[in-house]
Amino acid sequence: MAEVMLGGIPIRLHSGAPEPEHNPIGGSTVARRSGGAAVKMQHWRRWAITIRGVGWMGPGLMGLDFSQPLELRCIRQQSLTTTALTGTIPGTPRPDEEPWCLAYVGGDWKLTPVDVEPDKSFSITAVPGALEYKVCWLPVFMVFSEPPVESLDPATNTHTWTITAEEI
Repeated sequence: MAEVMLGGIPIRLHSGAPEPEHNPIGGSTVARRSGGAAVKMQHWRRWAITIRGVGWMGPGLMGLDFSQPLELRCIRQQSLTTTALTGTIPGTPRPDEEPWCLAYVGGDWKLTPVDVEPDKSFSITAVPGALEYKVCWLPVFMVFSEPPVESLDPATNTHTWTITAEEI
């Protein structure tokens, strides 16, 4: 099973099962034309990532240089739904975990092969009767982050921690 990794350091389950949250952030705004019609102006889009955990020990990340960009390997899957058999993954999959694909056929999702090239283009093996496909991957981001917020409950000897990061 894949583990969250920040700056090459894995966060083991003894630090608590990571609870990841990915929030889109971006330089977009809705402007109005003289007749009242809305126009969305998009300048950029990135991810803000928060990961929380409660465990027997902290995540042990104090040796990282938080003044520099860090690689964050996540465990919360990202996915896209398509009816096409080819396309491009709009993100960066973890190099240690292969993307996978599910076909929606007969009211259920079934695993089907997908080939992903280094340029992130994919080719799905067709499944007879499939209505759509879901290409899934575990993402990796280059982020800026501060040291995690950590606390200890001495009554239960549990460590609570939160990592916040923003994609560069």
